[in-house]
Amino acid sequence: MYPNIGFGTQSEGWRLTLRIFFPFFPRWAGAGPSLLQFCVPFMALISPFQAWRYDPERVPVQLAVTQPYDKITPAMQERYYQASPYNLVRIILGKRLPGDGDAENVYTRAAASFQNWRQMGVLRQDPEPSIYRYSQTFRIPGDVPGSQTQAVRRSFIALGRIEDYSAGVVFRHEQTLAKPKADRLDLLRATRAHFGQIFMLYSGAGKVDALLDSAAAKNKAPDVEVTDEYDVVHRVWTISDSSVIASVQEQMRERKLIIADGHHRYETALTYRNERRAEAETGSGLPVPYDSVMMTFVDVDRPDIDRSDKDRSDKDRPDKDRPDKDRPGLVILPTHRLVFGLPSFSLAQFQAETRKFFNVEEVDAGIDAARATAILKHAGHAGTALLAVTAGHAFLLRSPKAIGSDLFGNLSLRQQALDVVQLHKCLLEGGLKISEEAIRNQENVSYCREAGEALMQVRSGKVQVAFLMNPVRMEQVRDIALAGEVLPQKSTDFYPKLLSGLTIYALE
Repeated sequence: MYPNIGFGTQSEGWRLTLRIFFPFFPRWAGAGPSLLQFCVPFMALISPFQAWRYDPERVPVQLAVTQPYDKITPAMQERYYQASPYNLVRIILGKRLPGDGDAENVYTRAAASFQNWRQMGVLRQDPEPSIYRYSQTFRIPGDVPGSQTQAVRRSFIALGRIEDYSAGVVFRHEQTLAKPKADRLDLLRATRAHFGQIFMLYSGAGKVDALLDSAAAKNKAPDVEVTDEYDVVHRVWTISDSSVIASVQEQMRERKLIIADGHHRYETALTYRNERRAEAETGSGLPVPYDSVMMTFVDVDRPDIDRSDKDRSDKDRPDKDRPDKDRPGLVILPTHRLVFGLPSFSLAQFQAETRKFFNVEEVDAGIDAARATAILKHAGHAGTALLAVTAGHAFLLRSPKAIGSDLFGNLSLRQQALDVVQLHKCLLEGGLKISEEAIRNQENVSYCREAGEALMQVRSGKVQVAFLMNPVRMEQVRDIALAGEVLPQKSTDFYPKLLSGLTIYALE
């Protein structure tokens, strides 16, 4: 193994040593990471690749790409199937059939489709190793403060070397579940390809974006432009200039990467890499395709402000009240909790238990989604704020009382201060006696993005309590991840999602 020398001056010394002993070795070589890069310990190593992409002359890209597999509902799956015989859903989330068995199943059909589409020319491989500029133009949805504000998220797609979390390069912020990882691993084993990107965050002071903006400007028209079902406009530019790619690689080398979305797929890729390494028994030490996975990189330091807003003063900007107004391209939506199926739920007992953990203020039981969001936003300025809504009552919960108690076990004070942790530990587990395992298996707790939908569910009697929350802030995600800690599942919902199928990385 490489010595653990971390970042900073020592790693600079390693690079200098390698350059002295290997002056002939290029910083960028061909379609993948160079040997020099793989000799450098514990750094974010990215590389260009020859993506497989839909040939627009064979199939309109608009009809072929999809939302990420875990955001595809049964209705969306059916719509994608009807859109095109070459829609990616047939690979990433195919239909299971009654006669499925070991010889033929959803995974073997996915592999056959991928092979056939390449042979038919539906998918074509780019001629040169490239990285891909990716932008998403969208309006902030739903009940989020500043909704209807137009925002732009700018990023780039490239391969990133898969690292163990212990290496201190890639950081997670959420726990993962075994069942989704087993499903994705079966698909990866069958297809030997990655069809969607891991959504990665890094802190780069806008330097990489400046390089890519300049390179993309040379080809003003994007190679791909599609509008998805949420009216998000996705644009992709191919960047094959080796000097630009080398500069991007150099800028990214010292960066720490935080997984925003794609924890299950990242850990699946890590497991698959380890399987392939074990099968190889003895390796050459050279980089191999399964050492990397396709990633989309977003710089959290760059303000991605739509041009129409650039000349406005802060007080005139429509997003001036948003918590992350300096990052309108990085939107985290709240994920509300719905409690159902408790056999002995009592409103009086619930109120009594809640007052043990929070200061409780009853508010208008008939509040709508916009009013609920406004109440939470205002109260959230002072700290933790939750809204608990039952069929006939609504309560604002503030000033948590249990921080530092045994209720939180080994969780750090940083974790305990999060609204979502307060909700899970104090109310779901402490007050309502729902076990952590039951929450994980969604036996008595479900999740909802829209506050309006949550209110409708509780008022119709379908659920017993709806807990509405403010979104987790980007700074909280960063601090938790870099400290090696995690949030409860479904704590973050980054919007918009990265489309699957814009670029495809085939391992062989």
